[in-house]
Amino acid sequence: MKIEYDRLDESFFKRCSGILLHISSLPSPYGIGTLGEKAYDFVDFLELSGQRLWQILPINPTGFGDSPYQSFSLYAGNPYLIDLEKLIELGLLDRSFVESFDLGNDIENVDYYLMYKNKLSILKTAYEKNIAKKIVDIDRFLMLNSHWAIDYAEFMALKNKLNGAARSSWPIEYKRREKNQMDYFRKCYEFEINFHIFMQAVFYEQYFKLKEYANSKGIKIVGDIPIYAADDSCDIWISPKYFQLDEDLNKKFVGGCPPDAFSKTGQLWGNPTYDWKNLEADNFDWWIRRLRHSGFLYDIIRIDHFRGFESFWQVANSEETAENGEWIKAPGYELFEKIENELPHLEIIAEDLGFMTKEVIDFRKHTGYPGMKVLQFAWDRNSESDILPHNIDYNWTVYTGTHDNDTTLGFFESAPKSVRDYAIDYLKLTKDEGYTWGFIRACWATNAKYAIAPMQDFLVLDSSARMNEPSTLGNWTWRAKEEAFTDKLAKKIKDMTILYSRY
Repeated sequence: MKIEYDRLDESFFKRCSGILLHISSLPSPYGIGTLGEKAYDFVDFLELSGQRLWQILPINPTGFGDSPYQSFSLYAGNPYLIDLEKLIELGLLDRSFVESFDLGNDIENVDYYLMYKNKLSILKTAYEKNIAKKIVDIDRFLMLNSHWAIDYAEFMALKNKLNGAARSSWPIEYKRREKNQMDYFRKCYEFEINFHIFMQAVFYEQYFKLKEYANSKGIKIVGDIPIYAADDSCDIWISPKYFQLDEDLNKKFVGGCPPDAFSKTGQLWGNPTYDWKNLEADNFDWWIRRLRHSGFLYDIIRIDHFRGFESFWQVANSEETAENGEWIKAPGYELFEKIENELPHLEIIAEDLGFMTKEVIDFRKHTGYPGMKVLQFAWDRNSESDILPHNIDYNWTVYTGTHDNDTTLGFFESAPKSVRDYAIDYLKLTKDEGYTWGFIRACWATNAKYAIAPMQDFLVLDSSARMNEPSTLGNWTWRAKEEAFTDKLAKKIKDMTILYSRY
């Protein structure tokens, strides 16, 4: 499976670059970035700036903590991202009706409570009108997506019936999907179930039109997928045998990270770990289906926590911290051989950050997938960091920072003096250029296949624009101002991109 570079033509080695900006962070008059006009404008900005990659976060419905990594489904789209303007154009909504709802007045932050309270109410009205007008073709959508969409719609309708309760606290007959109980539920809640199918039909139509537009401009969508399913998800409800659950279908073990320099007690994610024996016994079909669908959604798939396919940190659900866990081997070699055989067309980036061992490094090399280097982690004078630009070879994706990092300006403002001095000395950073732009320059200048920076860094924003601080709540809200995407900025990005032969 390992790539033999000497047998590939020169086009394979074309270096390119891109921008990390989640759809929710786009400007919009309705409280959150959507799949509407401003998304198309951003694609035009990417084209103007010479970029070939648009990296986004998971587009699934946000669950606990409003996190796209704790989703109710690994397949469904987030209805908050639906463009209301398009529904107005289709005659499914009246503008005055939409504007009568409060979706938030903060142009720089999303209010997820208002999305839940009001945007879903607006979409329900659109669905009611569609019942009569039949503008959105739900049957056509189900022809391609019934293998996941009906289960998801039933899960969400049942969750609403139970006042939003998490799956783990549902009555056991619902957790086990007992036939008589579910048949009765489907009969009584047909409207609610079909409403969720309608929202998915709208989302998918809008998303693929946007993706088609981006692809027509030569821009690939880099989509992020989490390694684990959320405990409160349709995925675990439908396929409990593939997860470490007890006889009441509650989680026995959860994933996370052991204690390290960033967290004295480690990270406890709360996601049930996989039952790899059952997954392997079924020829990894669950993963094949998931990655086939992801390849349908994205041009490049970035798999979060890739090291977890070699071995993963498992902690008993009764523990309050991640300290008392253990490393468990996973059948990563077997899984990705199967993926290569079944889905050879997939283009994958391996998010291999975190605690690395020789075994993990060898595993990533065996797959041939480009790993990740984050420039903010490079500056330790006491060791020869493999993240320093002169040590980064072709098969990598290099970032100034990711959605989990502080902005580069925030990093410089809070980093120890020794770290700042080393970065300034090594990269020859100047105040005239700006430290943030010096970091972007360093990424673009590397030999790495992909170079990506968050939009916040191109805008030189401080820590207030940070997207996520791991192990905390109140994240994922940042939005860009409409005036941020100027022709002047696009030219500056393009000039740098041409200078370092990424165009």
